Amino acid sequence: MKKIALTMIFAGATLMAADGAALFAKCAGCHGQDGKTKALGKSAQIAGMPAADIVKKLQGYKAGTLNQYGMGGVMHGQAASLSDDDMKALADYISKLGK
Repeated sequence: MKKIALTMIFAGATLMAADGAALFAKCAGCHGQDGKTKALGKSAQIAGMPAADIVKKLQGYKAGTLNQYGMGGVMHGQAASLSDDDMKALADYISKLGK
């Protein structure tokens, strides 16, 4: 019985883990499916950026303290609902794009 309970807990946690690919769907409209599009013609491409840099930028946008390329307002709206786990999963996914 304990094994079944532990298996169910682990499976539930796995299903609830943030999915970087699914989270990226709302980013792809501006950054492209491959992350190589300059958002609104202003930003740098994000594909292949180091995950730690992406997390730091997302945290800045969420906090409203980053306005890189004049995109602070747009990105604040996009990052506002992201949890720390979401940011890590998204950053991991983006860092592997184009590789």
